[in-house]
Amino acid sequence: MFRSLRRLPRPRVNRRAVGAVVVAATLSLSACGMSEDTTASGSGAEDTTSCQTRTPVRLVLQWVAQSQFAGYYAAKEKGYYDAECLDVTIQEGGVNIVPQQVLSAGNAEFAVSHVTKTMATREQGADLVNIGQVFQRGAYLQVAWADSGIKQLADLKGKKVGSWGFGNELVLFAAMKGAGVDPAKDVTVVQQPFDMSLLLKREVDAAQAKIYNEYAQLLETVNPETGALYKPEDFSAISLQDAGYTSLEDGIYARGDWLAEDANKDVAVKFLKATYKGWGFCRDDLAGCVEIVLNNGSALGQGHQTWMLNEVNKLVWPSPDGVGTVDQKAWDQTIKIAIDAKVLKADPGEGAFRRDLTEKADQELKAEGFDITGEGYKPETVELTAGGK
Repeated sequence: MFRSLRRLPRPRVNRRAVGAVVVAATLSLSACGMSEDTTASGSGAEDTTSCQTRTPVRLVLQWVAQSQFAGYYAAKEKGYYDAECLDVTIQEGGVNIVPQQVLSAGNAEFAVSHVTKTMATREQGADLVNIGQVFQRGAYLQVAWADSGIKQLADLKGKKVGSWGFGNELVLFAAMKGAGVDPAKDVTVVQQPFDMSLLLKREVDAAQAKIYNEYAQLLETVNPETGALYKPEDFSAISLQDAGYTSLEDGIYARGDWLAEDANKDVAVKFLKATYKGWGFCRDDLAGCVEIVLNNGSALGQGHQTWMLNEVNKLVWPSPDGVGTVDQKAWDQTIKIAIDAKVLKADPGEGAFRRDLTEKADQELKAEGFDITGEGYKPETVELTAGGK
């Protein structure tokens, strides 16, 4: 999610990602000699491709290296981008790096971002297009103490409600309004840091969280009264997704003018194909994928990243229409939430997303034996550890 972790001292140096926006590279069309890749699930991977040249492309993420972006790191580490004759540079996000702005400025070919934030940038004149919706489901929670009496959104009336802001409040406010709670009148909204400290200190009655990140931070904290970790029953977690307020999060974006060139459309298909294969690897080899994330400089530990990837996989898989396919109903609801919150003035229209590139990538993957839907996917049971170590 956007800015979901505090920037902590990092034990590893990420030698593969760049630390700042790089000067735009000149794209050249790859000439590849492809040999057959028989990997069916994306969990094998060795680069069996011989490329005369590789097309350099840059991907900018929303935040630092963590399992939220595991599929991209896996695609790079396992050689899937190389197999498509791509030379991919992964740039981490940060406090001063906004992916959709980096993309619109021409300093990346692809960006990972939320629909609402990207469409707001598009409405301001940037020709940004969703070409692959990796996360099929939303992950927002509003978490309170179990003894607070807060069991549903209507119970937030009269309470201190934590929110990160930066656009992350949109879904929460829409859900509250739907439950008869006016965020402007019925609650005290407290600016929440990107952690759960305010809730743990009972300085807010409910705090914003993502199921794959901040919620785990609570369960990785020692209860001073028992000396053991807090348990799910110590909290009341309200899922905005379950309340009917899905808002599409991490998707892949490119510039419309860049995609107008046929050579670049081919590059985009190759990028999507390799990326989806990376997410397939993370689906099928949880531990192996977490190791890749850790090796790319994650600031948090193995326990936390394992929980995160397990929960993120639930957002990606299953993908009934094929991995990366935009669900029209979920898109429409996301846009409606943004318009109701006055973040968007109007529906961005049909050109805001396109399915054809993902459809082609999925068709090629399916022909190679890759499972593009993950219909049989089953999450693992992850035991959290103190501090997420």
